[in-house]
Amino acid sequence: MEISRIGSKPSGKGPQDWFTGSVRIDPLFDPNGARRAAAASVTFEPGARTNWHTHPLGQTLIVTAGCGWVQREGGPVEEIYPGDVVWFAPAERHWHGATSTNGMTHIAIQESLDGKVVDWMEAVTDEEYMSE
Repeated sequence: MEISRIGSKPSGKGPQDWFTGSVRIDPLFDPNGARRAAAASVTFEPGARTNWHTHPLGQTLIVTAGCGWVQREGGPVEEIYPGDVVWFAPAERHWHGATSTNGMTHIAIQESLDGKVVDWMEAVTDEEYMSE
């Protein structure tokens, strides 16, 4: 058994190479010898979002607060709320973040494949973001 205490991993600012706007990442757990999954609580201020990206083994989002938007490539922008669970399939190009007027927090869970959990791509344009 392993207990990770709140505050044992410092919060960090979402890197500008991966996000648009103000984003805080609170790491929850990382892969280890017996676990392939990593997880973080990610808080987006209004207007903040990820870049386009994929995950080699997919990603699960669990919305915990606020109101957000998610989109997979070629699909509509979808609104998400606390309690919603979103699954992106392996290699599915997508983005997620807050709405333009409300912040949003989710727990993001993704598994590691050969030490990699994500492939980051270009920023989501304002036109793509506001296409909701």
